[in-house]
Amino acid sequence: MRIRMISRAGMALLFLLALWVALAAAGHASSENAVWPQSDGTAVNADGKLVIDYSHIEQGYVMARIDSPSNHRMRIRVTVGGAQLIYELNSEAEYEAFPLQMGSGKYEFSLFENVKSNKYSAEGKLTFDAQLVDENAAFLVPNPYVYYTQLSEAVAKSDELTAIFESPDKDLPQAEVYETITKFMADEFSYDFVRAASISPGELPEVDSCFEKRMGICQDLAAVMVCMLRVQGIPARLMIGYADKYYHAWTTAVVNGEEIFFDPTAAIDAIWAKKYSIERFY
Repeated sequence: MRIRMISRAGMALLFLLALWVALAAAGHASSENAVWPQSDGTAVNADGKLVIDYSHIEQGYVMARIDSPSNHRMRIRVTVGGAQLIYELNSEAEYEAFPLQMGSGKYEFSLFENVKSNKYSAEGKLTFDAQLVDENAAFLVPNPYVYYTQLSEAVAKSDELTAIFESPDKDLPQAEVYETITKFMADEFSYDFVRAASISPGELPEVDSCFEKRMGICQDLAAVMVCMLRVQGIPARLMIGYADKYYHAWTTAVVNGEEIFFDPTAAIDAIWAKKYSIERFY
């Protein structure tokens, strides 16, 4: 019987594959209190090019995609009550999670396709009623403005920082977890003045990049903090509006039933404001 020897390149490939599997397993094992978006296909509806999976609507989100890949830019408009929110949607026909941050109620999702320059055509509309298990459910799930995955470094760090509070017969002490994460944000991060001067209009917060560099602008810092709180089961919002006259982002969180304000940018002395006014939140 002939025995084939594996080359060094093959051994290296096997090692990398094993490492990737181990990291993925570790990611899936982390953050027992975290909610990860899923498209189970148990409740799906479509209209035109718009497809929505409602399988976990009670958890404060739906999954949306287009029916087939496109070369055009796609947008989703969410209407609830008198409020409207606009999101970009990927053109690869891959599901993305969209929050139902206005709580229980009637939502309308409309799809628009960029057909020429600034002209968009309507390509589908779905209306549905959402009944959430908790009115803060949407603030426990990643979304386009607070995007992170099970392998995000911010998730792992959140688990590491809060491991000392874990107990098999008790829930995590939310006040202590919140204080630990706010202290980490204030102590470890700085403001990215270069990104502030070069960012393009409409650019989304960057959780992974900000965490890796320990540096970001207001929306990045707020998104990192929101991520770290959400994966520990603490509902947290990324708030967007004005701090005095400056367009700004900050956070609020529901800790033991009480809503608490925290501005990560102010915590590192990069802004000083007396009045905050809310435009939207995610």
